[in-house]
Amino acid sequence: MKRIVLVAAAAAVGVGGTAVAVTANAATAVPVAATAASGVAWGKCEVSGPDDPMNKAECAQLPVPLDYRKPNGRKISIAVSRVKATDTENYQGVLLVNPGGPGGSGLPYSAALPRWFGAIGHGATAAKFDIIGFDPRGVGSSKPALSCDPNYSDPIRPDYVPASAKEERAWVAKSKKYAADCAKKVGWMLPHMRTTDAARDLDTLRAALGQQQINYYGFSYGTYLGATYATLFPNRVRRMVWDGNVNPKTVWYDAQLEQDKAFERNIKLWFAWAAKWNSIYKLGSTEKQVEARYYKVRADAGRSPIAGKIGPDELDDIVLNAGYNTGFYIPYAEALSAWVNDKDPAALLDNLNTGGEDNGFAVYNAVQGADAKWPRNWSKWHDDAVKLNKQGYRFNTWSNVWYNAPTAFWPVKGGPALKLKGKDMPGILLVQSTLDGATPVAGGLAMHKAFPSSRLVEEIGGKTHANTLNGNACLDDKVAAYLDTGALPKSRPGADATCQALPELNDPNPTAVKAAATPKGKDLPVGRR
Repeated sequence: MKRIVLVAAAAAVGVGGTAVAVTANAATAVPVAATAASGVAWGKCEVSGPDDPMNKAECAQLPVPLDYRKPNGRKISIAVSRVKATDTENYQGVLLVNPGGPGGSGLPYSAALPRWFGAIGHGATAAKFDIIGFDPRGVGSSKPALSCDPNYSDPIRPDYVPASAKEERAWVAKSKKYAADCAKKVGWMLPHMRTTDAARDLDTLRAALGQQQINYYGFSYGTYLGATYATLFPNRVRRMVWDGNVNPKTVWYDAQLEQDKAFERNIKLWFAWAAKWNSIYKLGSTEKQVEARYYKVRADAGRSPIAGKIGPDELDDIVLNAGYNTGFYIPYAEALSAWVNDKDPAALLDNLNTGGEDNGFAVYNAVQGADAKWPRNWSKWHDDAVKLNKQGYRFNTWSNVWYNAPTAFWPVKGGPALKLKGKDMPGILLVQSTLDGATPVAGGLAMHKAFPSSRLVEEIGGKTHANTLNGNACLDDKVAAYLDTGALPKSRPGADATCQALPELNDPNPTAVKAAATPKGKDLPVGRR
C-alpha cells in the first residue's frame, strides 16, 4: 500500500504471445464514431520545458459535484489531460488511464501511454484512442489538492519498528495528530473521498467528453477504481484493462496484512539475487548473509543516519521499491553496495524522499478511510503487527502499520465497502503477476470471480507489480489485441491464459543490463499501492 514506481525494460523483447480468441464481444471491434468533447474547455498544459511530453497534450479543469446527492451544490474540480487520436479513420473512442494509489497523479499519462505503446511496438493501437489522463479528486492538480501536514514524512522519522511501548505510543500520537490535522484543514471534503465518488467523477468526465462508453486502463488501485466504475455504470463500459488487481475481499485493512507477507517474500528474493552477484556487490554470498548485512546497515543508520539524512525508515522506503519492481534490483544493489563497501551515500541520497509535501499520503488515507471500516481499537493493530513480526514478516509490517495508522483515528467513519459485481458486463482483460508484492495474486483470482465475463492472464513467476507495457511481449500483445479488436483469451478454469516472466527482466544480469535502465514512471509523479 506504499508508493510505487513502474519500471520499463531497457528495450522491448520480441517474444511471441500465445494465441487469443475473439469473444462474443468482438462486435465492439468496429471503430466508434468520434463525437465532440463539448463539455471540456481544453487549453495548454503546464510544462517544464520544450522537451516535456505534455507539450503534446491538452489540459483542463472539469467541475464536478462535491456530493453527488446534491448535484447543484458545492463544486470541486478534477484535472484532466488529452492526447488526441491520430488514426481518426479507425477511432476507438476515449481511453482513460489511472496509475494507482489511491493518490497517484494520472495527468501525465495521456502523453506517457502512447510512448509506452510505441516502445513495445504497438503505437498503432494507442493512435486509435483519445488518451485521457486525470488526477482524481483531491490529487495533484485537481482543486482542491488535499494536504494535512506537508512535513509529516520529512526525514529523519522515528524508527518504524518500535523498540518499546513508549516508542509505539509516540507513533500512535503522530498518526492521531495527522488525522486531526486532516479533519481541521480538509474535513469538509473527507466524507466525499470514497472510490465511488471518484468513479462518479469519471462518468461526469465521460459525459463531458461526449462519449456513450469509455475504455479504461487501470494499474494497481486503478483496478479497484475501474471495478467500482464497472459496478456502478456497467452499460458505460466498452473495454477495460486491469493490471495488478486489488483483492475486493480484503478492502482495506486485511489487504495490508497480506501485503506484508508478499513483500517479505519479494525482498528476500532480492537479497537472494544480490547474493548471486556477490562478486559485483560484495553484500554476501547467501540470501541470509545479504539480509543480515542489510539489517546491520539499518541498525547502524538508527544510531548514525547515513549522510545525516537517511535513518532506518528512509532506508526501508528506498529498498522497498526492489520488492515492487525488478527494474530496481540493479540500481538499489549498487546503491547499498556503494555505502557498505565504500561509504559512498550518493546513490542512496538520490533515491531519498526528502519530504515537504503530503498530497499523495493525504489522499491515500482519505480514500481508504472513507471506503471501508478500519479497526478503531489500537490493540487490534498492535496484536496483528506483533504476530506477523514474530512469524518472520518483519521488513514491511511495522512500516505498513504507520502508513495506514491515521485511518484508525480518521474523522470519517468509513464503509461499508462497495460490493463489486460484473453481471451483464462486456469482456474485461485482467493481468496479474503471480509474485506481485503490492497486490498479491489472490486479488487477480478474486476480481476474476467477481466479474464472470472477465479473462485473467497470469504472468508466471513475475515479481514486478503491474507489469504490462514493460517489455514482456506475451502480456503486451494480449493487451494491444484486446484494446484494438476486443480479442480475449478463451475461458477456462482459473487463469484463462498464462505468460512466463522473462528472465532478463525478472532476474536481470548486471553484467548485461545497464543499471540506468529507464523507469517507466520516472518522469511521472509517484503513485501509491
